[in-house]
Amino acid sequence: MAEPELPLAWVTGAAGLIGNYLLQLAPRYAPGWRVRGLTRADLDLTDFAALRRRLSTERPALVIHCAALSRSPACEANPELAHHVNVEVTRVLTDLAADTRLVFFSTDLVFDGRRGRYTEEDPPNPLGVYAATKLAAEAHVRKHPRALVIRTSLNGGTSLTGDRAFNEQLRLAWQAGRPVRLYTDEFRSPIHAAVTARATWELARQDVTGVCHVAGAERLSRWDIGQLVAARWPQLHPRIEPASVRDHPGAPRPPDTSLNCARAQARLSFRLPGLREWLAANPDEPF
Repeated sequence: MAEPELPLAWVTGAAGLIGNYLLQLAPRYAPGWRVRGLTRADLDLTDFAALRRRLSTERPALVIHCAALSRSPACEANPELAHHVNVEVTRVLTDLAADTRLVFFSTDLVFDGRRGRYTEEDPPNPLGVYAATKLAAEAHVRKHPRALVIRTSLNGGTSLTGDRAFNEQLRLAWQAGRPVRLYTDEFRSPIHAAVTARATWELARQDVTGVCHVAGAERLSRWDIGQLVAARWPQLHPRIEPASVRDHPGAPRPPDTSLNCARAQARLSFRLPGLREWLAANPDEPF
């Protein structure tokens, strides 16, 4: 007698940083699932008819929605496209997956950064187009009875394209001989994407719903983060110039969007580390 087929899990945005780590770590942290990564080449999520057909045919039991237009400058330059990709796609996917477990990735940038250490109950107030579209998408997802919104912060690691993670962007600049201006007064909760992926699989298996913050345990400035990454690449002779978020030339940037992750931490089997701790524990990992 054949064994029953394992339930199917979709990961959209599978070529992105977090999506790729979700796929890499699925054999270890999602052994009860058949995991299918969807890239833009596999399925254009903006083709709603194709999305409807694919969902109807494959009937995934879990959808982890990572796909997004996530670079803030691109969103500021084309807010209509950002709204379509980040809000409308999420709205349609949420409606079509009404009977499916759904996990949606959002951002710490939904907060205005006036005080930091934000909990899930704190009122959002996005300052930029990207953050505004993510908050609008959250509103659709939160109507879904089996949905989880994961707000995360800066994710590091190694991406398929070599330029998606914050540490990769820093390294590329130093390889080109360019100094990097980093704000001493802009604070985030950086985390390695592998940790984010592990936490996501655990929360999904537990059917946690609502909103959870998943980020690093340490509040660090952009300047602090740059110093930590530079220490991994002394051969590049990295140059960092201090600057202030008050002098940022583009759209306003929230000064402190560090996150309180107590709700997620209470449900996880491991402790969410700070970036400094993760780097010390993984000295040989590329970063």
